[in-house]
Parts: sequence; C-alpha cells; structure tokens
Amino acid sequence: MVVSKKGALAYEERRHERLEQNKKKLEQLNLTKLSQALHSTISPKPSPMKKVKPKVARQPVDPSTIRRSSRVADKPPPNYKEVPIEPLGRPRRYRYSRRDLSNRVYASDEDREYAQERAEVLQSGLDSKIPSFVKPMLQSHVTGGFWLGLPVQFCKTYLPKRDETVTLVDEQEEEYPTKYLAVKTGLSGGWRGFSIEHELVDGDALVFQLIEPTKFKVYIVRVNQAEDSSN
Repeated sequence: MVVSKKGALAYEERRHERLEQNKKKLEQLNLTKLSQALHSTISPKPSPMKKVKPKVARQPVDPSTIRRSSRVADKPPPNYKEVPIEPLGRPRRYRYSRRDLSNRVYASDEDREYAQERAEVLQSGLDSKIPSFVKPMLQSHVTGGFWLGLPVQFCKTYLPKRDETVTLVDEQEEEYPTKYLAVKTGLSGGWRGFSIEHELVDGDALVFQLIEPTKFKVYIVRVNQAEDSSN
C-alpha cells in the first residue's frame, strides 16, 4: 500500500497538534510542577540493614551487693553448697566388713564331700519328725551376692507360699531374721549378716531344722574343722 506525500504531511500535522493540545492541558492542571515538587520532597529510603549496637562486657556481680529483704537483712547469706547427708535406716545388729573377693578360698572336692557327710550324720541324729535338710555352702552363698537358694521341694512342702520373715537360730540360741522369697525359694536380706557373723566359707555344710513354721535351727559343720570324737 502506497501512501501519498500529501497524506503523510497531513497525519504529521494532526499528531503535532494533538501533542500541543495535551501539553497545554497539562500546564493548565499544573501536573508537571506538582510532580517536580513531590519528587524534591521525597527523601531517599533508609538502608534495610539493621544497626547493631556494640556489646558491652558485663562486670561480675558481687553476691554481697544484691539487695535482700528487710526480714533477712540481719541474717547471714544462705549457703547452697551440697552437704552429704547421713543415710537413714535401722542400725545394723551385726558388725562386719565386706570381704575381699580376690582372696576367695575354694574348698577341695574331698573336703567338701567330707563336710557334707558329717552334716548328714548330724542330721540323722535329730528328731526325724521335724523336717530338715543339709545345705553345702558355695562361694555365691558366702561372698558377693549372698543369696541362699533352698531345696525347692522342701520349700513347697513346708514353707509359706508368700514372702515371709524367716528366723535362723544358731547353736548359741542367737536369732537372725532373714527375708524368705517364696517365688525364688531362697533367703535374701539378712542371710548376708548371718553368713559373715558365723564366718561361713566355701565347703561348709549347714543343717537346717524347721522347728517352727518360719524358724530354722541351724547347725554348722566346718569344712576345715576336724571331726569331733563325739560324732
């Protein structure tokens, strides 16, 4: 499509006239001056970075300068240092110290068997109507854990079906309360004191005679003791 020179000139003249008209309207409305005034009054935005105040090292506080209530001002400052407290509990009846387990002495099979034979002879001289049994001592009975398991069938037949305090009476008629555990069929608390008090060692043989429902008379046959002439 070809546009004539005359038409092109007419288009440019009209465009120029519109521009001039728009310019006059803007001047009448004072928009140009208002825009320049606003641009001059707007201050630049501050930097988004936050100013960080320098840290000041704090001086250590003297506890004596801390303000205290007037009710306790005349009293000495409290002391929060931990002080060991003496544990509470029943005083032990028997005095003994923990044995050195590194110095354990094990009985020979011959000595162990001989002590058990003498204990069985002693048991045979007791009243057969009173239940009894022979218990050879092992290291676990007389050192370390101090747990004494009793014959299961004897416990099921003669001893209580629930945990009870069972008293052991030695040959000097001294009584020693122990804790009998029915499920485990053995003596726990109190047996340690009896064992150490009577200096029991590996290989000793004990005869337990049930003189009452929860009381045993205990006879001790020493593994390292010669047989008495009376036996």
